[in-house]
Amino acid sequence: MNKVRVAVFGASGYAGEELLRILLRHPNVEITAITSRKNAGEPVSTVFPRYTGSGLTFVAPETEKIAANCDAAILALPHGLAAEFALPLLKAGVKVFDISADFRLKSLAKYLEYYKTEHPAPELLKTAVYGLPERYREDIKTADLIACPGCYPTSSILPTAPLLAAGLVSTRNIIVSSCSGVTGAGRKVDLPYIYPECNESLRAYGVVGHRHTPEIEQEMAFAAGVDELSINFIPHLAPMSRGINSTIIMEAMPGCTLEKIAAAYEAAYANEQFVRVLPAKRTSDTKYVFMTNCCEIGFNLDPRTNKVILTSCIDNLTKGASGQAVQCLNIRFGLDEAAGLI
Repeated sequence: MNKVRVAVFGASGYAGEELLRILLRHPNVEITAITSRKNAGEPVSTVFPRYTGSGLTFVAPETEKIAANCDAAILALPHGLAAEFALPLLKAGVKVFDISADFRLKSLAKYLEYYKTEHPAPELLKTAVYGLPERYREDIKTADLIACPGCYPTSSILPTAPLLAAGLVSTRNIIVSSCSGVTGAGRKVDLPYIYPECNESLRAYGVVGHRHTPEIEQEMAFAAGVDELSINFIPHLAPMSRGINSTIIMEAMPGCTLEKIAAAYEAAYANEQFVRVLPAKRTSDTKYVFMTNCCEIGFNLDPRTNKVILTSCIDNLTKGASGQAVQCLNIRFGLDEAAGLI
């Protein structure tokens, strides 16, 4: 079969670097363009020496020219900017996989509230499919625009959705406390993220109004079959390069047991190669998902407080961004879902 021709927009960031790592070893993909305004004309090795010999050179993001030579475009761009490129690419018949937040939220009001600006392409929200394969695989198969989930949401939705759908936990008083590696902030020079500030330091931030909150709430509500719900989301910056560890506390509904939780996970994920559910009472560890596309889930039940306690770990750059985008690409083009990812 012919290879899928893929362009990566915003390839000089951490997500772009991870995309190149995956796509360069992908047996069914040909990278036809990698863009960077700042580095246009330079070989990829000037930014990422590990890719010396790949033959890739950064180009300016000339959408029309690039669209003529690609079947799919992965947008590793800041929110607001991604929509600017998605529109012309879609019109040219290119399948778009967006890693930014531009098309994740279904509510224009929520986008305005959390991103402080009007949505740049509201007409596309109706057609965008949320790119979480374990929940929307069938929709992804025919989508032209796929909105890849955020890293924190991925680590929060995968462990909670089966329990909410099964009615084992309440939709009230949900607490999600997550720790992320520093690459989650993007490849930039900013005082809070330099080594002396992050090393030997674990700190919470954005404890009220973090931009991933409405995305997590939206997908939890969909899973529970309710119009909306509210959570407390408390993100932390952890002194590691990559990885996310989420601890989620939920109220158990009457009759909830460890056996029923395990059965709900079995029903949801028994055939999912990128979700690993641990035996009851074990907790997940970022060490075991490092540079993989896997989400590891642990679960416990505290009868004293009537709380279900979940732990969830992903690599924020792989399952939390680039790996998930490639997983969606594989599904959309009828490839082996694990191609390039294992």
